[in-house]
Amino acid sequence: MLRLLFWLLIVVLSLTLLPVALLRFLPPPTTAYMLQSPVKPVRYEWVPASRISAPMRRAVVISEDQKFWDHHGFDVEAMQKAYEHNQRSKRKRGASTISQQTAKNLFLWPGGGYLRKGIEAGYTVLLEQLWSKDRILEMYLNIAEFGPGIYGVEAAAQAYFHESAAQLSASEAARLAAILPSPRRWNPVRPGPYVQSRANWIAAQLRGGRSDTDEPEMPEFLRRALEAEEAGRSEPPPEPSHTPAPPDTQSPDGGEAEAAPPVAQSGAG
Repeated sequence: MLRLLFWLLIVVLSLTLLPVALLRFLPPPTTAYMLQSPVKPVRYEWVPASRISAPMRRAVVISEDQKFWDHHGFDVEAMQKAYEHNQRSKRKRGASTISQQTAKNLFLWPGGGYLRKGIEAGYTVLLEQLWSKDRILEMYLNIAEFGPGIYGVEAAAQAYFHESAAQLSASEAARLAAILPSPRRWNPVRPGPYVQSRANWIAAQLRGGRSDTDEPEMPEFLRRALEAEEAGRSEPPPEPSHTPAPPDTQSPDGGEAEAAPPVAQSGAG
């Protein structure tokens, strides 16, 4: 029995601790989310943090996790507020930090459930213990999904703005960060009203605006679509098309939709 437990422990450590330890220094060749992408092949190119513009690095923290530099993987206050909100409302609210999202994108699968959340929490603790905050942010920026088949800020900058991640302006960074909650539905080049208002809010924070300014409220129909997407109930996005969308085509958040940029073979640069 002890022998069995010993080998079980070895297997668990090999599947969890070893990959996390290696990825502290190495770029991942792919991620769990890339492998599950409905658009293949994916577009992904690793770049070090030094080749990502400062506004882009700041924009994702403003957009996704303003306490990133202070917490240890979990925003307890945000989790409590989300719990209280979800107890009294059918409109569910999440509280995932950048560390949690990085763990999920690297190793897990979309959707909810206690099992996935529990595994995500374990990986989050490992990331926070073995990696620096700078490394977690660098990883997140390189593997976050920015559109159908588009992973990482370098691929996104090239696909949407025809430039490198190092060249992204504050305005471009704000628009990319604004679509992170639903990158398969929203487009930074032709944002609808909500995405544009969210981008404006992020841009104001980048310019040194008040940090306690309220984030724009997501419309109810967008929130329902996002919840369905997170639960794995949404329809997969269409295959990328090189044909421009008709001028009167509308995106899910009310703006013009744009054909997805062409994608290229995955690979770490």
